[in-house]
Amino acid sequence: MYSESDIEAAIASGAITPEAAAALRDSVASGRATPAVDEESFRLLTGFNDIFVTIAAILMLVAVGWIGFTLSTSIWPLAEGDSKRIEGLSVAFLFSGTCVAATSWMLAEYFTRRRRMALPSIVLLGGFVYATGWALYGLLMTIFRAPGERGLFAILAVATLATAGAAWIHWRRFRVPITIAALTGALVATLLALLLFAVPAAKDALLWLALAAGLAVFAFAMWWDMSDRDRVTRRSDVAFWLHLGAAPLIAHPVFQLMGVLDGDVSPLKGVMVLVLYVLFGLVALAVDRRALLVSSLVYVLYALSSLFKQFGAISLNMAFTALLIGGTLLLLSAFWHPLRRKVVVMLPDKVQARLPALDRAVVVKA
Repeated sequence: MYSESDIEAAIASGAITPEAAAALRDSVASGRATPAVDEESFRLLTGFNDIFVTIAAILMLVAVGWIGFTLSTSIWPLAEGDSKRIEGLSVAFLFSGTCVAATSWMLAEYFTRRRRMALPSIVLLGGFVYATGWALYGLLMTIFRAPGERGLFAILAVATLATAGAAWIHWRRFRVPITIAALTGALVATLLALLLFAVPAAKDALLWLALAAGLAVFAFAMWWDMSDRDRVTRRSDVAFWLHLGAAPLIAHPVFQLMGVLDGDVSPLKGVMVLVLYVLFGLVALAVDRRALLVSSLVYVLYALSSLFKQFGAISLNMAFTALLIGGTLLLLSAFWHPLRRKVVVMLPDKVQARLPALDRAVVVKA
């Protein structure tokens, strides 16, 4: 299976002509009886070797981190006392994080830059960004000992900002689509940490801040989507991962603020959850992205399960809920394109011109 990114790379290398690529896209679309734009495809696996390499890479990164942590604590023991223990852990984070980040980068030079393997590239990017963040956090905690609550927020802000810079360097080198989502997540964490440093009372409004961040990331994802309405370049893959990151930042605060998981779901609240899920579905149809529906699914399942339980279906509440939601989502998937067309055509022309194309035309690149 080949993704749009692979086809784009083949065109750039001269392996196939733009006309042949356009014919291939049209053939796949007609064979599936659905426009290619509605498939929301992204590259994850090209074969079992991707899984094989991913497992090996995870084992290697865990081993390197473990060995680095053990060597660090043997040289700089975790002494008794909170301050000494924190100091020892900070050094261990710095050393082990640096080892994992360096290993992730070296492995990416082969498996990402040369072999262009998708799933291993995602894992190696995650290892690099996560380990870089831990290493920078350990470095700052080693320099600024016992910083206090506000100082801790300042350290987090500096560490996440530097992590975003590391993600940008990784993007410039390897161009893995998920990297932009990791960079954006680091910048969101930086802004939240800076806000909590400046206004400690802002932690009482953390759900609202997360919702605002989710909407901002969603807008950023739409900017990438609008730059490739036919979804034939790597920009579409970047937008996919941004939508995947924005969705939980939107869904979780909204349902938490509604008190869905408080244990008492009244019929009115259950109806509100369903109405909200329908609204999410309309947005998902308009932008042709399913991430928002998936992220909010757990809350809808919980709300409906509670309602069935209240109406007496105690033993089968989860079964009825799964049957209803599963059947609805399968029908939505089967009729995604005609439903999306009905939603999009009702929107103003200016909005339609910015949304992903309803029917992908033949795309010929120079």
